Amino acid sequence: MDAPAANQSQTPCQPWAGQNGWSTASTQGPPCSPLPSFQHLSLGLPSDQSPSYVDLQPSIQDYQSNYITSSSTNKTHYSALYQASHVSNNSSAATLVANTADQNAPLFLSNANQSLHISSTVPVASHGKNIPPSSLPLTSQRPQPSRPQPMSLCSSHSPYEAIPPPFQPPYTHQGILNGLQSPYQQDLPISPPSVGQCVNQGPQSKPQPTFGSVNVESPPLAGGAGYTPSHVSPTSPIQQQPQWTLPPHYRGAVYESVPDAAAHPYKEPSQDGNILPPSPNSESRYGLDPKLLPSAVKVMAEDRAEWEGKVFVSEPSSSLPPLATTSCIIEDRGNASPCAIRSTSYCVPSEGQIALLSRLPLGALVTPLAAQTAGEQPLPVRSEPECVSGCGDCGASMCPAMGWQDCGQRFYCPFCGKLSEVPWQHYQPTKGVEGVRVDRDKRPELSTGSYEILNSEKGEPAALLLAIDVSASALRGGYLDFVTQQIHTLLTSLNREDGAARSDVRVGLMTYDSRIHLYDLSPALSRPHMLVVTETEDLQLPVREGLLVSLKDCIDNIDSVLQLIPLFSPECDDSSGVPLDLPVKAALAILQAMSCPGKLLIFHTAPLIERGHTHSSSGFFGSNKPKSIFQPSELAVSLAKECVGQGCGVHLFVLSQQDVGGAWPGHVPYLTGGALHTYSHLQGELDRERFSTDLRRTVETDTGYKAQLRIYVSKDLRVSGCYGLFIPGPSPCQVAMATLDWWTTLAVELTHTRALDEKRGAAIQVVVSYSTQTGDRRTRVHTLTLRCSRHLLDAFRHCQAQTLLAFYCKKMYCAALERPLQELREELQTEVTEALASYRKHCSSASVSTGQLVLPQYLRALPVYINSLRKSEVLLPGLRSSVHQRLQQRCQVLSMDACSTATHFYPLLVPLPLSADGSGDAGPPSLEGALRCSAACLEPRGLYLVHGPLALLLWVGTHVPACTLVQLFNTSCFSSLPSGETQLPALDNPLSSSIRSLIDSLNSQAPCARKLWVVKQGDSCEEALQRHLVEDKSPNGGASYADFLYHLHVNSVRLLQ
Repeated sequence: MDAPAANQSQTPCQPWAGQNGWSTASTQGPPCSPLPSFQHLSLGLPSDQSPSYVDLQPSIQDYQSNYITSSSTNKTHYSALYQASHVSNNSSAATLVANTADQNAPLFLSNANQSLHISSTVPVASHGKNIPPSSLPLTSQRPQPSRPQPMSLCSSHSPYEAIPPPFQPPYTHQGILNGLQSPYQQDLPISPPSVGQCVNQGPQSKPQPTFGSVNVESPPLAGGAGYTPSHVSPTSPIQQQPQWTLPPHYRGAVYESVPDAAAHPYKEPSQDGNILPPSPNSESRYGLDPKLLPSAVKVMAEDRAEWEGKVFVSEPSSSLPPLATTSCIIEDRGNASPCAIRSTSYCVPSEGQIALLSRLPLGALVTPLAAQTAGEQPLPVRSEPECVSGCGDCGASMCPAMGWQDCGQRFYCPFCGKLSEVPWQHYQPTKGVEGVRVDRDKRPELSTGSYEILNSEKGEPAALLLAIDVSASALRGGYLDFVTQQIHTLLTSLNREDGAARSDVRVGLMTYDSRIHLYDLSPALSRPHMLVVTETEDLQLPVREGLLVSLKDCIDNIDSVLQLIPLFSPECDDSSGVPLDLPVKAALAILQAMSCPGKLLIFHTAPLIERGHTHSSSGFFGSNKPKSIFQPSELAVSLAKECVGQGCGVHLFVLSQQDVGGAWPGHVPYLTGGALHTYSHLQGELDRERFSTDLRRTVETDTGYKAQLRIYVSKDLRVSGCYGLFIPGPSPCQVAMATLDWWTTLAVELTHTRALDEKRGAAIQVVVSYSTQTGDRRTRVHTLTLRCSRHLLDAFRHCQAQTLLAFYCKKMYCAALERPLQELREELQTEVTEALASYRKHCSSASVSTGQLVLPQYLRALPVYINSLRKSEVLLPGLRSSVHQRLQQRCQVLSMDACSTATHFYPLLVPLPLSADGSGDAGPPSLEGALRCSAACLEPRGLYLVHGPLALLLWVGTHVPACTLVQLFNTSCFSSLPSGETQLPALDNPLSSSIRSLIDSLNSQAPCARKLWVVKQGDSCEEALQRHLVEDKSPNGGASYADFLYHLHVNSVRLLQ
């Protein structure tokens, strides 16, 4: 299982091992030192096999294994004998093999020159002796024969037929992940291993064949995506392929947990200044070389080479779209853009049993108000009377998935399976064998997957409400001068949609401490009037007129109030805090009185408290559910429901951050489509700049109000779940949201009710009705048509790892409200393990041995993504992560789209040039050369930028040239560099200009303003960087990518035995 931070590895972890799901059983024998060596990649291609193989070849070290007794009275125990073959020192070159004839060929990872043999008899002479921690032999000058190690088939906790382990393993911290029952359990018989004989080769034995190195290339996806072989030995049979065998300490658990990250000892750093010593966090517990494992960076680079800047035609039943991280132009020809709807599988299993057998989730990611990218056609808009009406039975809107019959007089609805009559006003005949209407190309509802309807009804324009904390803490803090100045600057710079100098948006202003101060801003008044409301329990408005006034009519009155606010004198003692629900209730009363939606911006400083007995609340789901720190209180949920009903989005700016103690104020903002912005203190220039950026983005972002989301699926499917930042309703296919912006994304889970018709395929339609800033009511329709297949292989061929990551993230982060985090981490590992086992058993075209890891072609990056999700701060808290930080990160990630989610869990590690004038590594910085997120990729003489949606870090090595430091930081001394949150100085040289331009470009794409952290090598701030190097062991105890992938392979093999 995942463990605490690596720096705690020297201390005993027995007292809390059970809390993390580790076995606390006592060990037999002294503990074993972990493997200090790496694996090297050595590959070969069998002449008669088409899939590509990646074989992991270990080095060999002298060690003497011991026998362990295995006996039982009623059951037969099997023990594994491992062969350690002689490996030539010249056979360590990396070789990459593929057959480009099959673009969906699986990827195989295996260990080199080991074969697994099973024996039913073992000597009894080795009790209490050391057992090597892994079956992978260590490096040495002379290979020695390895002796058999015991291995039980299954643990008693396994959902499969179990055989009790004959001995306790030598690790107290290794637990077992008890996965869910496999739906294909009956198809996975447990056959006993064959009895073999351990064959050892001495130094005089015939050497194994050596494989030559290759040049790796990436052909286009359409023409056989994968690896291109070069200089491959054509005579290496598959029997000579290296094997990735099970470890000798393996206890037979079907779901063995990933061992802790703290078990590996640190190595002394090298004194060589030219290269970075291998980071202990980058090393694999089992000696695997992380550099030779499947790379998410390479997968993204291959997809960019295929689609970057090109046009993807989205047609009904089209193929896999480009990855979410690839920028391309989408042409809508009857299927919604993947930016609006991205399915987890673009070939839906026709039967529910096939979907269960694949162990892959069936669903979609939905971004209802997704923005069009540059170069794409704008979304077509139709008035309601002009549109052909949709299905009268289920309410689905008209779309290209409808089937026309009787010469266009009726149409078949795929969402309910019924026929509907066409009104005579919209009737047009059909043509051709397929029965296409003659006006199809003239009507967007018949020819495009996405379009918008301008409804006849028109509501009130949205308002902008400003609530400023004027309690004693706020007045003493000295923030109000800056805050009121920024509000004044923003309001005066707003432009109307037609280009006028000032906006017509209606604005309201209030201040609060323990009371509410409303302001009458009527232009007829010579000066604004303050109205104090002292009865806050049952809040009643003293007046209605003048509380919301058009900005162009009240700008002078607002300016006069803003100038007076910093001069207020404290009238109430706020030592016990100020209730945060006061301004929300007052804003709701104003919006309800004016019958309009709006945005509420709260600028809060006082200590945070939450009224009501929050600890006695059972949260969202009732008293019979377990409590969770992520659950909002009943008061917060009730207040958020009122905001949703009125269309009020709450945006909270906390001007004095309080991480310790106090209620977390973010539940109401995030449940209403708003956000929480926290600042340490608004005294520094960096926080003030972030505040200005966040304030402007909040006001200027295009927003939909009072959004109603409806999801329709084919009649043989149903919506079984919907995950995102909203208040759950009675039906998962209907979601109500107070406000909705262009990046808010939901995940929809689908389930079969009966077998799908392969000829008709499957259809998903998302209909969102919302109000604009001006009060117009619009309905946006997105329809996605997918193919169906009864072949299991098609389900794996039409999935993408980034989409599955975003789906799993939203599902698990929502489940964190009511389920233990350890259970969620185990479920993630179980899901991926069973999916790999299913693919290995039913879809692998080659006859592979148990030592070869099989990965689907388009899911090569899934293990590293899932491991990063498992060890995220939300699911695996670190020693220094506060509750408030975890709560906010959960809400921020839940609303992200697929692109931002993929970048969050696998940030871009970009090397920066050392010079821009030809004196060093010339060239402007580019995201194309991103590296793997591992400390092994960082060199002491380099500069690296780590980019994620919520973080931006600049790592500076100790041996960066002095001229580079001068050009970038205006100092030549490494020790004098600023560390932590900082801002690059604006220097007049090409290097500084190019890097600052890149940072500004990345910040403009981020959903919120970010801090730039400068991290110096060897500095205490490096822990902030380590959290983003997701392929390494994380500071909170998460396992490395190599170790997690190793356990996925071992557990998937055990499922099939």
